[in-house]
Amino acid sequence: MMRNFLVLLIAITSLIACDSKQVIGEYKTLPNVWKKGDTISFSFKSPDTIKKYDLFLNIRNNNEYEFSNLFLIVNLTAPNNNQTIDTLEYQMTTPSGEWLGTGFSEIKENKLWYKNAIQFNQEGDYTLSIEHAIRKNGNINGVEQLKGITEIGYRIEKNKSE
Repeated sequence: MMRNFLVLLIAITSLIACDSKQVIGEYKTLPNVWKKGDTISFSFKSPDTIKKYDLFLNIRNNNEYEFSNLFLIVNLTAPNNNQTIDTLEYQMTTPSGEWLGTGFSEIKENKLWYKNAIQFNQEGDYTLSIEHAIRKNGNINGVEQLKGITEIGYRIEKNKSE
């Protein structure tokens, strides 16, 4: 019993220690549905004004998600209120319909590129806002209640060139 506990403790410690690239990260849990127009926002301080970083969006979904891709509108607001707004598309399944991402259970986690080698060149608080822009084929209006996205997060990592 004690041996199993020690093995588990060493495994967890190893996993945590291996993630030395992450600088900042956070998740928010969504309710049962993500309503059209609902924005998920994160605030963070600039990690460094000189170094470059890679910025990722983390999406956790379950089998209730009924689409093969995900469209997001992402707004990054700098301390001086300058905004960068992007409409992004991410593949969520293989062509055969299998979920992309990692995870052993029904929940799959996708680490999605957002910005490569970004420099947070202003000191202060940045805001990252995300909303979905999913539409069914042939429909002009977006999906009012998106099911299957369980959590959304962001992750800032040290850029490999730094």
